Amino acid sequence: MTTDREPVLVAAVRTPIGRRGGALSGHKAVQLLRHVLDGVITAAGLEPGQVDQVIGGCVTQAGEQSLNVTRNAWLNAGWDPQVGCTTVDASCGSAQQANHLVAALIGSGAIDVGIACGVESMSRVPIGVNLYQGPGHYKSADYPWDDPPKSQFGGAERIAAREGFTRAEVDAYGVLSQSRARQAWDAGHFDAEVLPFAGLARDEGLRETTLTGLAGLRPNVPGAVHTAGTTSQISDGAAALLWMSRERAATLGLRPRARMLGQTVTGADPYFLLDGPVTATARVLAQTGMKIGDVDTYEVNEAFAAVVLNWARRYGVDPALVNTGGGAIALGHPLGCSGSRLLVTALYEMERRDAETALVTMCCGGSLGTATILQRV
Repeated sequence: MTTDREPVLVAAVRTPIGRRGGALSGHKAVQLLRHVLDGVITAAGLEPGQVDQVIGGCVTQAGEQSLNVTRNAWLNAGWDPQVGCTTVDASCGSAQQANHLVAALIGSGAIDVGIACGVESMSRVPIGVNLYQGPGHYKSADYPWDDPPKSQFGGAERIAAREGFTRAEVDAYGVLSQSRARQAWDAGHFDAEVLPFAGLARDEGLRETTLTGLAGLRPNVPGAVHTAGTTSQISDGAAALLWMSRERAATLGLRPRARMLGQTVTGADPYFLLDGPVTATARVLAQTGMKIGDVDTYEVNEAFAAVVLNWARRYGVDPALVNTGGGAIALGHPLGCSGSRLLVTALYEMERRDAETALVTMCCGGSLGTATILQRV
């Protein structure tokens, strides 16, 4: 059932994803973020002051990315200062949660127009600097969980060991991700969603990849099955989505492109750390009353190959429908951006294929999982 207060998606863009030290590394996170904010505002023909609130995701909130990077991007653009801005941290799911929060604010009647976004410049603000440069550490003396050694790297290996995934299987997935990404770019599938920046118009993570080449890479940790070729890349990028109430979209003469059928952030077993997509998918399906086969296309963040392989096995999903244009192994994973980037990609993929629904899910630090189901309107 639709209502005037239903949040609808009217515009969505992302930067190309830059590799570490690449074309985007000379630009601050605020510059990347204001670029995509301007992109969705311009696409909708709005004045910046017509936006009620902006909520952005960012993981490593330190240095240039500290002190509410979303607000700082807005101020750096010189736009109406009365627009409120918030930055959230749900680890890798931060920008996906930003979309959940904006949609909820619209649905509640608190706002009519909101932008959900995310940004991360991992070249300029390396992961972990907000933890390992102190002061202190978040774990108490009686911390009760058996976290994996080497954090996410260890979690991926625990999942691979539990499921029996071999080095050959995860290497094959790494080749597949790169192959799909290259085919998608060559076919122009990403052209509409990417807003070129700093002379870069294409994701920089694509590289020639073969099974022989991957077999020669060192594992991430001793005895591991994952290598740099089957792990998400360290990257820079930003993405933004413009949401508004159905009533406001009609008033402004804007065409709704999608709505949010379900959303969740949920926890998973800290021993495995990265099982969040499995638990989040179960919850969002229960929330919507849908079955996994009711979904037309799937974007599962490729933090590690085993995360996607495990999710697909648990739900019996045809691999041909998952990450059809490649994923973070090939395209890159700017942490605080990726949740919005995946939603942007899912929207354009639905439109390209004339599909009705898409599910986006991610594993996140802290043993969290995020999931969203979009439906075209």
